[in-house]
Amino acid sequence: MILMWFRQDLRLTDNRALFQAAHLALETGQPLVCCYIATPKLWESYFMSSRQQSLIQSRVDALQKDLNSLGIPLHCIIQDNHQQAENYLYEFCLSHKVRHLFLNFQYELNEWQRDERLILKTAALGLQIHGYHDQLLIPPSSVTNAQGEMYKVFTPFRQKWLSCLPQYDIQCLPKPKSLIAHQQSHVMPLDQALTLTNITFEDTHWPLDEQSIIQQLRNFCKDRAEDYHQDRDFPALHGTSQISPYLAIGALSPRQCLHRLQHHFPEVVEARNSGAFSWLNELIWREFYKHLMFAFPGLIKGDAFQAWTSLIPWRDDDKLFQAWKDGQTGYPIVDAAMRQLNQTGWMHNRLRMIVASFLTKDLQIHWKKGEAYFMSQLIDGDFSANNGGWQWAASTGCDAQPYFRIFNPTTQGEKFDPNGDFIRQWIPELSSVPQKYIHQPSQWAKKVGIALMYPLPIVDHAVARKETLIMFEQAKQCFQDQSLEEVNQ
Repeated sequence: MILMWFRQDLRLTDNRALFQAAHLALETGQPLVCCYIATPKLWESYFMSSRQQSLIQSRVDALQKDLNSLGIPLHCIIQDNHQQAENYLYEFCLSHKVRHLFLNFQYELNEWQRDERLILKTAALGLQIHGYHDQLLIPPSSVTNAQGEMYKVFTPFRQKWLSCLPQYDIQCLPKPKSLIAHQQSHVMPLDQALTLTNITFEDTHWPLDEQSIIQQLRNFCKDRAEDYHQDRDFPALHGTSQISPYLAIGALSPRQCLHRLQHHFPEVVEARNSGAFSWLNELIWREFYKHLMFAFPGLIKGDAFQAWTSLIPWRDDDKLFQAWKDGQTGYPIVDAAMRQLNQTGWMHNRLRMIVASFLTKDLQIHWKKGEAYFMSQLIDGDFSANNGGWQWAASTGCDAQPYFRIFNPTTQGEKFDPNGDFIRQWIPELSSVPQKYIHQPSQWAKKVGIALMYPLPIVDHAVARKETLIMFEQAKQCFQDQSLEEVNQ
């Protein structure tokens, strides 16, 4: 028997492990069975949102039906943790005399170690494990500097990544051929649908059938990618691709993204000032953060990339943190963004930077709290991208920019939502505020003598900025002093 183990690759099209497994089944006549092992208790420890769990549940259900139409059963199992998943796979392979196990690699530390243990555990069974680098365009540890080390700054990583890209097979694979004529239908009955959460997934904005997912990618590349560099920072515009939830669970592959982008813009790699390249740049950021996570497993364990930032005395203020979470800070662009997140599970990328900067630099609350809250809400939660984004905003991460990057939430709102269209969409209590004052509604309310049902700013940005600069400067100096003292001992 041949077994295909689905993980973060919930698609038929351009799935390397599935394609090769089906090809071997056709070639040898062996039956092919697929499995998906969900670990919701483990996901909760990772702060995975119920929205994303619901997305996975619904996508697995759709995948199960698609595979069934090809004569391939998908066996759905729920286990508590990786150890139970390993044990289940081992027993399954033993009892069903599985000779070939196909899978696409995962790069998170726990998942990578799980696979290494499974390889050792099944060696005695005579089982061949076929693993594929399917989650990225270029595998981790393949883009290194002259010393053979992982880049610690994005721009040189991007330059090397682009130069390495032609060396890799980035062609998309088709769906596997039907195995109905070859399969033994009695090998394994089709399981019931996976049940992870009682939340019903609304697929009006995030369709879950594979053709609709692919069409969403095509529509973006055809209609909006050309102007992406001009529209991407304005949350009131429909200027982004909004395919991140599909990339997070593997319902789309990065190869499909690049292939479709090159279909419309053949010179995208050379056209550095184009909208298409600007979107490709976002795909490369995704690769950068996953390469970083693989090279520096301490990130998975919660470490800050910049060691000296461990000495920053972050503020522990539950009241301020709750105001930030609820969208009640008195800064309209911050509050509108947080309400969008809380109500939809998604947030515009520019806004993610703004609210992360506000939490860490204005409220001086630890980035880990924001990172965890985002994961608990996001439908597109992805550890490496979320961690990388938060550490970038907090100036604790892998970044050439120093700690004095501090966004002004008012000027950010004025620049990227100049008319207040996005703000009014998510903060209806500000609907009557004139455009001139939409980013500082308390000033207008005071001027005309009106009491708004909206809070005053919970912090003075100018004051907080000065305090944060001092806080960071002192932490860095203290770290340098400690390091010097250790050298002299």
